[in-house]
Amino acid sequence: MEKILSKLKIQDFTAIIDNKQVSLYRLKNKAGMEITVTNFGARITELFAPDKDGNFADLVLGRNTLDKYVNYKGARFFGAAVGRVANRIANAKFELNGKVYNLPKNNGENSLHGGIYGYDRKVWDVISADEQEINFRLISPDGDEGYPAEVVIDMSYKLTDDNALVINYKATSDGDTPLNLTNHTFFNLGGHDSGCINHHIMTIYASKYTPVDSALIPTGEIADVENTPLDFRTPTAIGERLDSSHPQMKLGNGYDHNWLIDKTEPNALDLAAEVFDPISKRVMKVYTTQPAMQFFGGNFKTDEICKSGKAYDFRSSYALETQHSPDSVNQPNFPSIILKKGEEYNHTCIYAFSVK
Repeated sequence: MEKILSKLKIQDFTAIIDNKQVSLYRLKNKAGMEITVTNFGARITELFAPDKDGNFADLVLGRNTLDKYVNYKGARFFGAAVGRVANRIANAKFELNGKVYNLPKNNGENSLHGGIYGYDRKVWDVISADEQEINFRLISPDGDEGYPAEVVIDMSYKLTDDNALVINYKATSDGDTPLNLTNHTFFNLGGHDSGCINHHIMTIYASKYTPVDSALIPTGEIADVENTPLDFRTPTAIGERLDSSHPQMKLGNGYDHNWLIDKTEPNALDLAAEVFDPISKRVMKVYTTQPAMQFFGGNFKTDEICKSGKAYDFRSSYALETQHSPDSVNQPNFPSIILKKGEEYNHTCIYAFSVK
């Protein structure tokens, strides 16, 4: 009989929300790697990968019932698809084609991750699902959280037999609109309940980053990582430079910054980052077609009981969000995130797992 690794109960993720059916879906490859996802927010709820001894652990933070995702306390984005525009938009507004669009403010004076009712709060339609792949669709109407034009988004999760999770995004719009999609899974290569990740060894294949102000909005500068604690071009423990007096480390309360990936060519599927846990010997590599990636060092803790049966501690996870740079819609020197009518948005992100 097939061994099921998932600890979640299907009945705890079954409900009708916004007149749509919400369920839990399980994918498993021939190597035994397994993930579960829910169409509420098209989010990853579990991800099991082996360590050096072949023992599987769930590597993503999350909650054990749908109700706790819907009526969240504190951390909102566990495992979720994020849009219409991931990350921050300064002053929750932008100008497009001569018109100013005002967005809900949900991060001080700014808009974060699509607003109050972003794509992480939507019930996505399940178009198809089999043992190793699930395809979602979301129709985001004109005016959704203040954004113009109707956008149709197709997104898929696929498990390959060499233990890679491939995320593909495709979108079209009936008018011009900003679009910047990402996934916001929080990882811990020792297991989601194994505590602090500061011993994880991080490599980021980027020689430049975008400095931020006190609200974590890019200043518009594109800066070199050299001689800063944001230089991860050689493998470095995440916690090694957290006490640095560098202004960016103070502003981010640690790592919560955007790196510009060293691309071989625009839109190429390039290696963006590599993370290694010296205890379990697990390795996670991140590949992306996008120009940038946000590394968030888990600078938060939860007060609620999560999957582990306890709260998550400060810096017990990391997120690597492949994206366009934050506030690109207001930064003329950043690549444009405007999806024009008749064009197609495409974005691939791969989280590949192995051991060494």
